[in-house]
Formats: sequence, C-alpha cells, structure tokens
Amino acid sequence: MRFTQDSTSNVNVVRGYARGELKINDEVFRESVLVTAAATQTLAGLGDVAALTQEHAGRILAHEPEVVLLGTGQRQVFPSPAFGARFLQAGIGFEVMDTGAACRTYNVLVTEQRRVVALLLL
Repeated sequence: MRFTQDSTSNVNVVRGYARGELKINDEVFRESVLVTAAATQTLAGLGDVAALTQEHAGRILAHEPEVVLLGTGQRQVFPSPAFGARFLQAGIGFEVMDTGAACRTYNVLVTEQRRVVALLLL
C-alpha cells in the first residue's frame, strides 16, 4: 500500500456546487466568486457573462495565473472576445465552461499545484 500526503489541506477547494450556491472549504457563497489556492473574493452583482469587464480581467491577472477558468453558470456561455483576449495575449490559458465543470477542473488543477484562478458565476 502506498500513502501520499493530502496536498489540499491548506488550499481552497470547491466542496460543493448547486444552483445559486457554492461551498469552498467550509464557507458557503451565494454570489459569484473568484477563487485561487490561497484566496477567495466575492463579486457582488456579477451574475452574467455579458457583465464581465476589463476590470474583472485585471483582478484575475493580479493573481498571476497560468490558467484561468470561467464558470458561466448552468450552461456554457462565451464572454466577449476582448475579455478572453487579455489572457491569451499574456500567454495564459483561458477556458470557458459551465460552473460545475469549472469547479471540478479547478479542483484537479489546484491539487496539481498549478497556478489556477477560477471565476465562478452563480
């Protein structure tokens, strides 16, 4: 039998997702959230992909990610091309998916100790 150390004990991990609610570690969020391994930040009033601005992109870039995940709610909806272009121009991976898939993908990447930022819309 082989044992490995749990690498998620000191990082933010999505523990649950349901429509309108997200659980990160032991904290429940009912607003859209920006999550990294070390930080969570609520984004009050942001509930729609169309409302994403360059300011939101700037907040994400401030975390110096190598991968950005955008969870767009119950279904996949693409943001404006200008929003995604900010990350592509910086050489940062950018993926758009529904929020459930973004939560699962975030958990995999964060446990691999990747510099991932997830913007999860509820």
